[in-house]
Amino acid sequence: MKIAVAIKQVPSRESQLRVNASGSWIQDSDLAWEINEPDAYALEAALQLREKVTGDVVVLCAGPENAAQTIREALAKGADRAIHIETGKAVITDPLLLAHMMANALESEKVDLILTGLQSDDLGYGQTGVILAETMGLPHATIVMNVEPEGAGIKVKRELEDGWFQHVEMPLPALLTVQSGATKLRYATLMGIKKAKSKEVRRISASELAGAGQPSIAVDRIYLPEKTKRSQIFDGPAKEAAAKLVEKLRFEARVL
Repeated sequence: MKIAVAIKQVPSRESQLRVNASGSWIQDSDLAWEINEPDAYALEAALQLREKVTGDVVVLCAGPENAAQTIREALAKGADRAIHIETGKAVITDPLLLAHMMANALESEKVDLILTGLQSDDLGYGQTGVILAETMGLPHATIVMNVEPEGAGIKVKRELEDGWFQHVEMPLPALLTVQSGATKLRYATLMGIKKAKSKEVRRISASELAGAGQPSIAVDRIYLPEKTKRSQIFDGPAKEAAAKLVEKLRFEARVL
């Protein structure tokens, strides 16, 4: 079974984010980077599935040159090879354009299963995986907690609301978006880090992916939320003041 895992490089959760001078994006020259957490769980699901069936795991990442660090991390954890869509200094914020790029990059791979994280830690759209499935004409399932081989297909466990789960049998090829916390993540071993240096990384310029199209959305400006302080005094008897306070907390602050 050939499994492709889409991963994304995002700023570390401990990073102090600042808006750049033009207000178009964050100042990223001095940030620490890491693999998007939901994508890390997608990679773990792929590695566990490979342990049950023969095959290989290919990671796919669209990002600038320094995304190679994240790709090497995925290879060190056990992925067999990688595809790096090099986007230069451009920041792709359009999930439709990104999905078309990924679909074109995977066209020659003929994969049986594609795994993505449920959403990204930076933009949080939660759309790229399902758009990629639609673009490639694949059946898909979201919020997946577990994947098991089942005959010629797979059986997945999906998380629903209020503690409910759904078990679905699916044919292959297919695409799944994986929920964070579904399993325990593995660490890269010293041997894995050494092997990662010799594993294949196929690099493709974003401009080479014919038919990817133009962005359908664009970020015009980003800014930090304004911090303001406001005090309100409730006059009158204590009982009436308490009632007004409860009303404010319930319908305006929405903390009750």
